[in-house]
Amino acid sequence: MPVDPASLILVAVVNNPRDMEIIRLLGWYRIPLRSAPKVVAVDYLAFYQTGAFGEDRWRIQYLAPVKGNELTTRAELFHEESDHPRSQQLYYKIQLGPLIRLPRPILAGKWRRITFLYTTGEYLINAEQINDLVVESEERQTLWQALRERAGRSQQYGDPVADQEVVDPTILAELLGILDL
Repeated sequence: MPVDPASLILVAVVNNPRDMEIIRLLGWYRIPLRSAPKVVAVDYLAFYQTGAFGEDRWRIQYLAPVKGNELTTRAELFHEESDHPRSQQLYYKIQLGPLIRLPRPILAGKWRRITFLYTTGEYLINAEQINDLVVESEERQTLWQALRERAGRSQQYGDPVADQEVVDPTILAELLGILDL
């Protein structure tokens, strides 16, 4: 597994297969700002699958590298749901790299309902159950210090694509075959 033992990992809940398809196909995960954990600038998201996943429920079997994040509205995330009651609420849109399947799933054990959980690559690599992901003792202080430092470095919210070169609109119009009106 390509995960560095020192990697910061946020375990995030995936409530249904549709959301997992968004992660897999579109490469992003959403977190409502009002219920977001304090730090979203981590190295990886690991995905806890709820009871909606049938035989694959109550486990973590995938993670993905975090490429960046931005603040947006639900309406921007789901254009077809513009009349949704929460359409104007703010969400973190976490941009992700490709899904990585764990060599073996991390089972929930007695844990069924979780929210967000921070852990490290070392704990993830060695975990058999979700309880094994909980960072204890003095390592917990080290984890929180790393998260605070990461939060301090990532105060800007933006699109990782923003640093790329912008194509002149007239050239783009020609490439797309848009005629002058």
